[in-house]
Amino acid sequence: MKTLLAIVLLAAGTVVPASAGDLSDSALPEGVKPWWPSRYGAEDQLGTLNEITAQAVLAAAALVKKGEVIDLGRVLDENTPKFPGRYWQQTADVTAHFSNLRRPDAAGKGWGKNQINWITELQTGTFQVGTQLDSIGHIQIGERFYNGKTTAEVVEAWGLNRYGMETVPPIITRGVLLDMAAYRGVDRLPQGYAITLADVKGALAKEKLVLQRGDAVLVHTGWGALYGLDNAQFLAGEPGVNLETVQWFYQQRIAITGADTWSYGPVPGEDADRPFQVPQTMYVQMGLFGLENLATEALAKRKIYKFLFVLTHAKTRGSTASVVAPAAVF
Repeated sequence: MKTLLAIVLLAAGTVVPASAGDLSDSALPEGVKPWWPSRYGAEDQLGTLNEITAQAVLAAAALVKKGEVIDLGRVLDENTPKFPGRYWQQTADVTAHFSNLRRPDAAGKGWGKNQINWITELQTGTFQVGTQLDSIGHIQIGERFYNGKTTAEVVEAWGLNRYGMETVPPIITRGVLLDMAAYRGVDRLPQGYAITLADVKGALAKEKLVLQRGDAVLVHTGWGALYGLDNAQFLAGEPGVNLETVQWFYQQRIAITGADTWSYGPVPGEDADRPFQVPQTMYVQMGLFGLENLATEALAKRKIYKFLFVLTHAKTRGSTASVVAPAAVF
């Protein structure tokens, strides 16, 4: 009956909106089956952040013994390495230094007897630069988002009406560092190196760690040492965890993962015909959140493998990412 109605409406020149139930298997890429509803429910927007419980936060807070903080964010400016098509520019706005002089109670070189002035700035660009937290609405499979929602349902002129950064809560949980460069005995893993599940389990054993539900798993590859020093090489590719490893992370019910690379997963990938398949699978099919361009060097150097992970962000409505500066507290 629904199909017959669609035929009649199309014949009359009426646009029939897409819905999550209209998609046949043939409309998806080869080998991909409908992945919705998610394990957290058909209308869920939190994805794997659902794994962070009050108990997980309390246990993570108990890891703080020294009160030391390590900044995991990198400095963002116009010279930051950026994926093609993305940009960032900042311009100082000194308008107040002139407009304040025209106020009726201006005095000397500013406003009021205290001669106050101020400077602000204008930023032009995308939040998909620098150290960033992606929303799970950032990537799609065709026209489908996490939980099978379509672009027709989600995308507005001002951004996304679902999965925007305003829906992402502050993230406070146990952080775990996997120093994969040290495990492989190198300062920096090579471009395109696919970190296997055996690699990850080996690193966990070496670090005497077991993943827990709600963990933030940070991957140190050494690739981040190129950030800002050799941007061309940094952006030419990257090492990263492979698809099997991400699937295992999901099975362990971690909350979020990230790396010292500009994307997540090896570039070039294991399958040349499926670019960026690792983050695509994470965001769209799993609802697993990802972080990019983390500054993990200090943690690796000091061999700090577990800590309180703290991340807050600007809750800009409809945005697919936020520039962040997460911290490790121990």
